[in-house]
Amino acid sequence: MRYHNITKDDMLNGDGLRVVLWVAGCEHKCPDCQNPVTWDINGGLEFDDNAKQEVFDELKKDYISGITFSGGDPLHTKNRHDTGMIIEEIAQKFPEKTIWVYSGYEWQDVKELDFMKDVDILVDGEFIEKMKDTRLPWRGSSNQKVIDVKKSLEIGKMVLAMK
Repeated sequence: MRYHNITKDDMLNGDGLRVVLWVAGCEHKCPDCQNPVTWDINGGLEFDDNAKQEVFDELKKDYISGITFSGGDPLHTKNRHDTGMIIEEIAQKFPEKTIWVYSGYEWQDVKELDFMKDVDILVDGEFIEKMKDTRLPWRGSSNQKVIDVKKSLEIGKMVLAMK
């Protein structure tokens, strides 16, 4: 897996202060995307042990609420294995931290992924310019949903974390 940046102390991509891993690769290529530089699956840097340790060092800080995976698309078909491995490791090592994932894929297309059990919030759906709404928390267009993954998996039906 490749990535473009690790943002520290981020307040815009989830609840609280977060670490954000900006993963390379996106198959959706939404018009007017805010991060088209991240579309290339071969772009950015290799997510190696040093990058992983940088993420873990940030997650050790008491004031960090958790991690957000964004991009690009961390659920790009070529990223799913590595993203899943990292999510599972974070859930095990930092159970008190929340895990958010932004993806252009819809809930019904990714809910069966094994590692989704460790994700707290999924912001799903492609960005659609004509549905852009800057007043919506944590998403760019009104078609996107902020999903409480654990509750959704528990009851077998999508539960929105917020409307």
